[in-house]
Amino acid sequence: MRYTSILTFGIGLGLTIGAVAVGCSATGPQSTFGNDGGSGGAETGGAAGQGGAGGQGGGVSTGGAGGDGGSIIFPMEDAGPPPLVPGEIFGHSAGTLFKLEPYSQIVTVIGQFNGCSSVVDLAIDKDSKIIVTTFDGIYWVDKTNAKCTWIADGEYPNSLSFVPEGILDPTKEVLVGYQNSTYVRIDTSTGQITQLGSIGNGYISSGDIVSVKGGGTYLTVKGNECGDCLFEVNPKTGAMIKNWGPTGFNSVFGIAYWAGSVYGFTNGGKLFEMKFVNNQGLVTTEIPIPNAPSGLSFWGAGSTTIAPIVPPPK
Repeated sequence: MRYTSILTFGIGLGLTIGAVAVGCSATGPQSTFGNDGGSGGAETGGAAGQGGAGGQGGGVSTGGAGGDGGSIIFPMEDAGPPPLVPGEIFGHSAGTLFKLEPYSQIVTVIGQFNGCSSVVDLAIDKDSKIIVTTFDGIYWVDKTNAKCTWIADGEYPNSLSFVPEGILDPTKEVLVGYQNSTYVRIDTSTGQITQLGSIGNGYISSGDIVSVKGGGTYLTVKGNECGDCLFEVNPKTGAMIKNWGPTGFNSVFGIAYWAGSVYGFTNGGKLFEMKFVNNQGLVTTEIPIPNAPSGLSFWGAGSTTIAPIVPPPK
């Protein structure tokens, strides 16, 4: 994108023989320039220009109030695209919360879960609030320190996401998940589970679901020679809309979305990016994790429902 600046200016000049006095001001965006001059001198300039006072013995002095003048548009240098706001994707093992910055692809450790254990999946709402399920309950989690706050006890899905408002509720987001092939919604206040539908055609969830406003809802699945495939699903019913094909990895227990790409996290500690190509299939690229701990195993991942859906300009 190119920008222009409008500079409005008036110039008044005061001249004397043997000494020169110049009165000049330029009024531009947020700034006015000018210094006091000497006394006397003839006046030249804009209709409202005031000449500077005459100088004392040789030299040049600048000053005087500027007159009104015209407006000239000056093109500035191409400022380029605005700086990127850092992205924010979260993944986790059974006991540790991680963050992936998708533009730089840097992975950092947030910390050990405090107050819950054996976390099997997480979901993130539009306000970047994290909710997790464990083998025996459901909790809110502070994204800055991994502290858990209990909601309810029970058995909950190991694939989890919020869906944007207007899909299952006209005024708020809804937490959903898959228990094998069954699609359910979960009340975040009481923990109550309600069945909504199923994937269909003999497929079951292999690990995770992610939904983003305007960008679709995606699920990793297995069955019928898929292991693991990426499906696009209907966020109202949970049924398959499109099979995007193999991810290239097995046991993809976590997925997230950012700027048009889906990110996968595997039980074997692998992290990768999936890009959609010509509405046909996927191109998958592994993301290295420097100094990854021995035995790293991702059990889930998530991203906000208002993650950007368009890649940044290059």
